[in-house]
Amino acid sequence: MILVTGATGTIGRELVRQLDDGDVPTRVLVRDPARAGDLPARAERVIGDLDRPDTLKPAFTGADRLFLLTPGIGTAHTAAAVAAAVAAGVRHVVHLSSNNVLGDPMPAMGRWHHEREEIIRACGIPATILRPAGFMTNALQWAGTIAADGYVIDPIGPGRYAPIDPADIAAVAALVLTTRGHEGQAYDLTGGELLTLADQVRILAAATGRPIEARPAATPAQAVLSRFPAGGPQPLIDALTEGYALMRAGAADYRTGTVRALLGRDPATFTDWCARNAAAFTP
Repeated sequence: MILVTGATGTIGRELVRQLDDGDVPTRVLVRDPARAGDLPARAERVIGDLDRPDTLKPAFTGADRLFLLTPGIGTAHTAAAVAAAVAAGVRHVVHLSSNNVLGDPMPAMGRWHHEREEIIRACGIPATILRPAGFMTNALQWAGTIAADGYVIDPIGPGRYAPIDPADIAAVAALVLTTRGHEGQAYDLTGGELLTLADQVRILAAATGRPIEARPAATPAQAVLSRFPAGGPQPLIDALTEGYALMRAGAADYRTGTVRALLGRDPATFTDWCARNAAAFTP
């Protein structure tokens, strides 16, 4: 039995679907069953909350593998899940981290993920760490300014990175959860194309058939609004500002062949993703 946390999120939903397609017994940890209504019917729902460790035992009991995705910037959820996994006898943890841990020096965003990784390494359960680059689905956060005025705020200028389709992250996770030989490994996952944000905007404009302008961010605050229009906690804002500065300086200008090596195919392109999601940008 595979237990999936974060099952109602971008990666978790896709992972549960892929596991179901492969007839893999799957259980999902959910706080609100209504949010899991569109997950595959065969996926077992168990109510629990990582904020309340006393609620976790029913979900973890009988699970031998765990996909661990925890939100936010803290480590309490990771610690609670790992403790429950140890108590339940889970034999393999696949943890979603971030390629920010590879920075030298490590940025703030990477330090949070590194602390989570260390909690998992210390627990004694064999683990596999997935470290993806920025998600293609982050482009959905542009929909508001595109609908209102036909533009996207560009916080990274000439900086390039290789965004990855969350469906490819889920495919790697499904593989690692269902085949042997991945314990103790850390996989750095990127897409196959190095793109500036302006490159992505041009691709999206072609897919939607409407003009979209990439406008340079005038201030760090405006750059943050491009990702979190409603704002966020100050430590996250500071880390995001730092991250954008590093990207502008070329810190994310690399790509890996890990997806192809593991899956035997190239990762999806941003053009592929835009073709599938163009309707999300249509007023």
